[in-house]
Amino acid sequence: MANMLSLSFGRGSLLIFVLLSPALLTLLCAPAIAQSNTQQPVEIRITAKQFEFDPRTITVQKGKPVRLVITSADVDHGFKLEAFGINQKVPAKKTINLEFTPDQIGKFEFRCSIVCGSGHEDMLGELVVEEAPQPKINVTFDEQAPGVAIVEVNGERLRVDTTTKTWTRIEVPSKSQPATPAQPQTATGEQRKKLAHEVEAYDYRLVNVPTPKRVVKGSLNLYFTHRFSQPIKPLKQSAKQLLGLDSFSASSLGLFYGITNKLYVSAYRSPICQRGLCRTIEIGAGYHWLDEKAHSPVALSTYASIEGDNNFSRNFTYNLQAMVARSITKYVHLIFSPAVHINANGQRRFDPRATDFFPPAAIADTFNQPKHTGSFGFGVNARIRPSTSLLFEYTPRVGFKLGQVSPIFNSSFRVIGFQQTSHAEIGFGVQRDIGRHTFSLTFSNTQTTTTSRYNSSNLVLPPSKFIIGFNLYRRFLK
Repeated sequence: MANMLSLSFGRGSLLIFVLLSPALLTLLCAPAIAQSNTQQPVEIRITAKQFEFDPRTITVQKGKPVRLVITSADVDHGFKLEAFGINQKVPAKKTINLEFTPDQIGKFEFRCSIVCGSGHEDMLGELVVEEAPQPKINVTFDEQAPGVAIVEVNGERLRVDTTTKTWTRIEVPSKSQPATPAQPQTATGEQRKKLAHEVEAYDYRLVNVPTPKRVVKGSLNLYFTHRFSQPIKPLKQSAKQLLGLDSFSASSLGLFYGITNKLYVSAYRSPICQRGLCRTIEIGAGYHWLDEKAHSPVALSTYASIEGDNNFSRNFTYNLQAMVARSITKYVHLIFSPAVHINANGQRRFDPRATDFFPPAAIADTFNQPKHTGSFGFGVNARIRPSTSLLFEYTPRVGFKLGQVSPIFNSSFRVIGFQQTSHAEIGFGVQRDIGRHTFSLTFSNTQTTTTSRYNSSNLVLPPSKFIIGFNLYRRFLK
């Protein structure tokens, strides 16, 4: 016990303290035991909201009871602390209390256990359990009253009179009394700055335009697109084919993998075959530079890829793209994705040839479209429910524009020139997020979905005509 005492002696106090030691031991142990048996739980308040716990890290002491007061700010959530056998639902806009006593030291993950939207898997937190500090005991002597000692244990002061063998508690004025519940909460929850737009409320694409959403490290993501070919308008024609659902369709499949929380790689294949492109494979890599936080007004990613036709064997196109996002409100996000597509019309593969006509039209070899393309995709994601968003996008272009080249004939049916028709991509849709799964019903004027081709309508449809399609995302491994 002696090594735990911090003593402050007055004149002639040493002899008195030696004489008082047996009584002091008895008096000190009794209150300490009583205090440990009547410990009040340390109360910590936690807010659960899409898709985070606030605070995300809480620190407690081993052996000291804890009461977690958890409030859901929006939808149903769950609180799962597996190491201590806790798993409880937190109903929307409700508060629950959880009490437990941590009996082991270490760092333990807690997570949301009820699917609450697209960012559910990232709704994590950490409980840190530390060893409780040994109680510090200070003893002083009252020089004006022989045989009286003042003992202070864990902030509580006792006046011990060995002459009468009595002790009394010295009440601390309310001003200086420590606020027991609030003090641990301050120490355990260093509040992070609330960033109004910390959660990325958009998916990896709008309809075709990509976003700067971060690819989680170690996650394998499946991307599947499906586009029909017949436009909905005019209804008299499309109704016969169930609004185009009976028409020829193109299904494309891609995978992307997060090497780190910033760097990812991707591979994608489109089966579309028409003049100038066929069975395109795209291989690329992207890097996530910025999240939209206090130090950055935007989220930013960049992406580079190579597209090759005939299963990546010829006609290569090289893409460089930036993806920028900015929140207008908590639920509305603007996306801007400018890109450069080098060699988009390399080898004049979309230009007419003299041998395309009979007799051969030499004028065809003089018709040259631009070789490269610049595109400027932009759009908006507007979240109307916790897991439902409305989508819109439009992609103007400069340079080469994918479309249709039509010959112009004279009265003798000889080719005298060519006319190029092209329409910029436009699309809208509805997106539904369910955990690691995202489904979007889309309406656009193009079937092409690779980086260099989605900016133009391969079907040469004006903005007033749309085809039905859908996008499907699924995250694995993480």
